[in-house]
Amino acid sequence: MTENTPPSIFPTLRYRDAEAALEWLKQAFGFTEHVVYRNDDGVIEHGELTYGSGMIMFGQHRDDGFVDPSGDPKTSPVGLYVVIDDADAHHARAVAAGAEIVRDLEDQAYGSRDYSARDLDGNLWSFGTYSPYAVQPEPATA
Repeated sequence: MTENTPPSIFPTLRYRDAEAALEWLKQAFGFTEHVVYRNDDGVIEHGELTYGSGMIMFGQHRDDGFVDPSGDPKTSPVGLYVVIDDADAHHARAVAAGAEIVRDLEDQAYGSRDYSARDLDGNLWSFGTYSPYAVQPEPATA
């Protein structure tokens, strides 16, 4: 990665109360809100918070394969998101290699085409065309 190239891997988290987590992460840890996408019910589907030059993505917990809902301590509640150029080709490659696809390839309301898979040790990897750095955040209001 060169000095002017944005990162392509982002830690991703799911919270049982994403709205509370949004406020708490800002207050307790000093994160800054980049963007937040809510569904028609106002629930956070996808959010991005920055800290220094880093960024995390997060959203409301849901039983869609994104995290292990059992709470098994041997699994990680954190996932990795990797920005890719061609989601269809990447997905086909993963399937051909025998990857366990836990969330099918699909278009998202926020502009990504993505999917999720587990690696050989069960770690969750999400791959998509959405790059948080391509989004211009709304100016903060006081």
